[in-house]
Amino acid sequence: MTENGNLKRRVRARAAKTGESYTTALMHIRRAPTQERKPDVRRLRMAVAQTIYMDDPRDIDRLRQGGQEIRRQMRQARESGARLVHFPEGTICAPNKRIMSEVGPREIGASDWRRFEWGVLREELDATRSLARELGLWAVIGSAHQLTAPHRPHSSLYVVSDRGELVTRYDERLLSNTKISFMYTPGSIPVTFEVDGIRFGCSLGMECHFPEIFSEYERLDAHCVLFSTTGGVPANDAAFAAEAQGHASTNRYWVSFSLSTHPGLADPAVSGIVAPGGRWAAQCQADGMPAIALADIDDNPGDLSRPWRRKARSGLYEPHRVEGDPRSDARDMF
Repeated sequence: MTENGNLKRRVRARAAKTGESYTTALMHIRRAPTQERKPDVRRLRMAVAQTIYMDDPRDIDRLRQGGQEIRRQMRQARESGARLVHFPEGTICAPNKRIMSEVGPREIGASDWRRFEWGVLREELDATRSLARELGLWAVIGSAHQLTAPHRPHSSLYVVSDRGELVTRYDERLLSNTKISFMYTPGSIPVTFEVDGIRFGCSLGMECHFPEIFSEYERLDAHCVLFSTTGGVPANDAAFAAEAQGHASTNRYWVSFSLSTHPGLADPAVSGIVAPGGRWAAQCQADGMPAIALADIDDNPGDLSRPWRRKARSGLYEPHRVEGDPRSDARDMF
């Protein structure tokens, strides 16, 4: 009786998880070998960072300080065993729309990108790439990406390998009204890359508001999506954090949530890493200071929910639908 009861519990558990009928779940369990071989799990320790928000690209000293800060966090991440560290949007500098406005600061107009100390930014990014090679650490860094005039820059994520090479770049696609009207050129394609068998997708700015960005990465077999933003508006930050949890739960993958910290801001959101079920696996301290949080992520190989949801979206239900107007059927009952 005990063995039969255990079998029934296993069948009910599988049926509840996959949506299969009791009979189908029983068939699969009876076909499985007595000692089922668990799939190999690929794992990676990653760090997510929060950095002090800096918005004046004319301030050379602050640009230098920003570069030094992210390199300090890279060393801290590597000392903690991380293979990859993920930074916010505009890690070294996220230019302020009023500072950049050619008719500002009172009015917001087209950005004058000649005000950006591009040479200093390049030097800091080069030093960061060199450190990535020295540490054997992957780094994903938010930055404006200069294009040839008269084109506006992209708002981008640079993906730097553990050899210090720029392996790819993601350009924000769904820009805010201010960004598309006055500041940036939108990107056009999703970007994925792999580290130790874990596939990452990239997202940026306000794209957390757009579930299609995240469902696209599910279709591209991402195990983790890296979302970077500047933060700074408590209502938006709270919404982004909740949405990051929702995307992780809906798509059954990890989401890394990295944002800038604004000292003095009441009830700030914090950077963190969300597990596939939607819970926070790690979060930084809410003290407004630069920090990193660490989590061991994996490719979630034993999760049956993700393949079942794909199956459910593939027309599974069409043969079972009954033609007719359900409203008329309801009226016929009375």
